[in-house]
Amino acid sequence: MKQRIFAPDRRQVLAGLGASLGAPVAGFIAGAAAPLPTAQVLLQAKSGTLDLRPGQTATPIWELAAASHTKGVHLRRGDICEVVFRNDLPVPLAPAWYGLNGAAVADPHQGRAPTAPGATETSTISILSAGTLLVDFRLFEGGLKQPARPLPVIAAETGPIAVDRDEVLLIEEWRLRPDGSAVPPGQDPKDATVLYTINGQTSFELSAAGNQRLRLRFINGSQRSVLAIKLEGHEVRVMALDGQPAEPFPARNGALVLAPGARADVFVDTIKSAPFLLHDGNEARRIGALTVTGWLERRAPLLPPRPLPSNDLPEKLDLKGALRFDVALGAPETGWARTANFSTASDPAFRAKAGRTVVLALKNPAPVTTVFSLHGHHFRLLDRLDDGWKPYWLDTLAIEPGKTERIAFAATSPGRWLIESVATDWAAPRLVRWYGVE
Repeated sequence: MKQRIFAPDRRQVLAGLGASLGAPVAGFIAGAAAPLPTAQVLLQAKSGTLDLRPGQTATPIWELAAASHTKGVHLRRGDICEVVFRNDLPVPLAPAWYGLNGAAVADPHQGRAPTAPGATETSTISILSAGTLLVDFRLFEGGLKQPARPLPVIAAETGPIAVDRDEVLLIEEWRLRPDGSAVPPGQDPKDATVLYTINGQTSFELSAAGNQRLRLRFINGSQRSVLAIKLEGHEVRVMALDGQPAEPFPARNGALVLAPGARADVFVDTIKSAPFLLHDGNEARRIGALTVTGWLERRAPLLPPRPLPSNDLPEKLDLKGALRFDVALGAPETGWARTANFSTASDPAFRAKAGRTVVLALKNPAPVTTVFSLHGHHFRLLDRLDDGWKPYWLDTLAIEPGKTERIAFAATSPGRWLIESVATDWAAPRLVRWYGVE
């Protein structure tokens, strides 16, 4: 008899979680001197391979790599960062940053051309918030000849966090043809086999001592699938979502449900060895393990964790005086365009005055779950009666077929910003529009 281990959807996890074109700060103000960088990141778009089939030929891939870092990119809140991007792939590309509020310079399609093959581009961004960021090429996926791996970026808090270890777990999704090559997102996968990895490994292992407190930064680096990840036999306490601190709460049954591009920082106090289980909506599979050896002796027992430091997002949102807009996701007649056809001359999805609260009613008319992403700002997921919000911030949200979700955000960053819509179907195109804050 096949055992049903767990099969949560994003609605369940959110219930379990809660009950689950030019901003000045991004680069420089016209006519003013550019701020002096306090950090530098060298990014490189390049080809590579990944061992996805044990004992067989490695799979060709593209990737975004940090040329100056050996284990991801680590910055700090308050950094003014010079980003040097080198494109060593045969198509024009620009890295898109997720979770980086107020940084239109880092937003592709918004007033700057992608970097040509063999060229290098330098830009300056401000790291306004601590948190887990993601950088990738999904806004250029129509031109990708191979699937492209994203790059996690850690923006550390300015003070110490009471954990013993801080680890990134990047979950990725692959569609492999019989010959071992991988299907890029947006193309028909036909008879391809579905495969998932953590940190590029089909069987990931994280070693730790017992009685350690781990900060695990889970990232759904897949391009289309809403995924649930569970660590058996441990309490998983959610500390941040999509790079912004949350009021700490336990994930229901220890499972996190993440939309493509979503991130969750959790604290786990290690007890015993246990498997990481992943559910893609069809079945649960073991994708790795926490291996506990030894025991860390402490002078005092671990206490419940305190909330992470605030990133100074608004404590209150003026819902009564909010500007309200309806946004139908993915409906071509409403102005959505494939990323390759997007133009800043198109009509905006909406406009708002700086300083106003904006409420969006996001309707998904598609027969499958659709993922919405907001650039430039984080938002609150509103309660059904529109009289409050969940105790966390998001920049990405999965919306079920035929459903409408309402979100609210404070329009604090002037500029033109992208919004994205993509159905949870590997062959579905990624669609974009823009909104303005004036």
